[in-house]
Amino acid sequence: MADSVASGFGEEKETENNDKEKEKPAANSKLRPEKYKSTLEVTETLGFYERNTGKRDKQRNLSDLSLVRFISTELTRGYFLEHNEAKYTERRERVYTCLRIPRELEKLMFFGFFLCLDAFLYVFTLLPLRVLLALIRFLTLPCCGLRANICPFCKKRSGSRLLQPAQVCDVLKGFIMVICYSMMHYVDYSMMYHLIRGQSVIKLYIIYNMLEVADRLFSSFGQDILDALYWTATEPKEKKRAHIGVIPHFFMAVLYVFLHAILIMVQATTLNVAFNSHNKSLLTIMMSNNFVEIKGSVFKKFEKNNLFQMSNSDIKERFTNYVLLLIVCLRNMEQFSWNPDHLWVLFPDVCMVIASEIAVDVVKHAFITKFNDITADVYSEYRASLAFDLVSSRQKNAYTDYSDSVSRRMGFIPLPLALLLIRVVTSSVKIQGSLSCVCVLLFYLGMITLKVLNSILLLGRSCLYVKEANMEEKLFQTPPAAGPGRTPSKGKFTVHPGDLLNENLSASVTNQPVHREENLTGELPKSNSDQFLTTPDETEEKDLPQDGSELKHRAPKKDLLEIDRFTICGNRID
Repeated sequence: MADSVASGFGEEKETENNDKEKEKPAANSKLRPEKYKSTLEVTETLGFYERNTGKRDKQRNLSDLSLVRFISTELTRGYFLEHNEAKYTERRERVYTCLRIPRELEKLMFFGFFLCLDAFLYVFTLLPLRVLLALIRFLTLPCCGLRANICPFCKKRSGSRLLQPAQVCDVLKGFIMVICYSMMHYVDYSMMYHLIRGQSVIKLYIIYNMLEVADRLFSSFGQDILDALYWTATEPKEKKRAHIGVIPHFFMAVLYVFLHAILIMVQATTLNVAFNSHNKSLLTIMMSNNFVEIKGSVFKKFEKNNLFQMSNSDIKERFTNYVLLLIVCLRNMEQFSWNPDHLWVLFPDVCMVIASEIAVDVVKHAFITKFNDITADVYSEYRASLAFDLVSSRQKNAYTDYSDSVSRRMGFIPLPLALLLIRVVTSSVKIQGSLSCVCVLLFYLGMITLKVLNSILLLGRSCLYVKEANMEEKLFQTPPAAGPGRTPSKGKFTVHPGDLLNENLSASVTNQPVHREENLTGELPKSNSDQFLTTPDETEEKDLPQDGSELKHRAPKKDLLEIDRFTICGNRID
């Protein structure tokens, strides 16, 4: 009986275990779809519907996974550019800026060309007359003040200066030109031409590149030599002597002008050899050198001041190339007995050189402004800065001649180039007889007329540009004064209310400069800030917080009026 009961309990446990084993697969089958539901389901992408497990995958239409479905989706899918409106608007503005660059750049180049022409014509026209007047004054005034307090003829005091500082500078320039011209007669142009022509093409290409670098170095150091001479000769005598003397500075200036003129002569001779070569290979290589300049400039970081330096360099380079082309044409016309037919032979090559120069400048400036986020309106500021130099040289408180300001701003020094042109013209054109002298006199009067008309037009346009840039108040600011061994302060200068009330722009540009006896150092504000403004309307931007979204050309480190051709901006000299 006990055995039957034990066997009954054993059978019941076995049936219970069998039922539990049967229930486990059923429970697992119910939980599995819920567990893997999130992993097996895929959202709709590129036209494919989500995948599910089980019978739905087997019953799906296979046409949804076909190649036709993928191609139709690629052909019909769309997108909206307005979702990123700011990005595409910026790209469109960049395109418009590149299209505006040629027009704005050529406006600046056109204005700068006539500025250089005005300074260049000054050497041939007004400088000889000013030197003549200064010499007449120097020879006549000493005999007037014979121990008299006031001379009865010139009404000058005996203790006053015989010559004004500007007249002293003019006399020094005249003497430098005369001495260097006499030294240039010992240089044989024909021998130099045949010596250069006998060299190989590659060697001439290397020589031409070396001459370009040397020309920039000479221009940089040469203007400092001339400025040192002018200041040494006109420095007040009561100050302590801190120089080597006027005569050593004068000989240094003569040596510089002579060497620089020889350098430009070698450049002109090399260009002449390129024009007269049979296959024009040298001319092509020299023109390709301009396009190499694009590679060296476009892919570098530029700020507003760097671009201003490059623009001034391009203006000076373009004007110098025009003068070199003129010298080449004069030498070739002399060799062909002034046959006008030969001029038309040279005309295509001249146009090709000029066109390549313009194209390189346009492409270079267009991509520099594009890569550095600089607007095309910056060229109007550059033009206003150059106009300010012209207008300020006519002020009562002018402290430099206009030709000298152009030399500092653009690196264009007219004395060596004018000396070379005089040497070439006098050797190419023979003056014989009274008729030739009359023609020379008429030509000289025509140059004076051109100089006067050019100066009047430039002065009018410059006043207009200064007014448009709201820079009239800066015209009445006093120049900085600094002690020996200390650089002048570069802060903003004070404006005299009396000058602004009693003087206007039209009257100030025609008056003579007045020597200021008072000390101006007390009027200058002391500031340790290195931030300067380019135009008066940017005063609000100075107080704005500097963030990453602000364009870098909006906050330059120096004023454009204080940037000359050889100022270091951003660890770079262009």
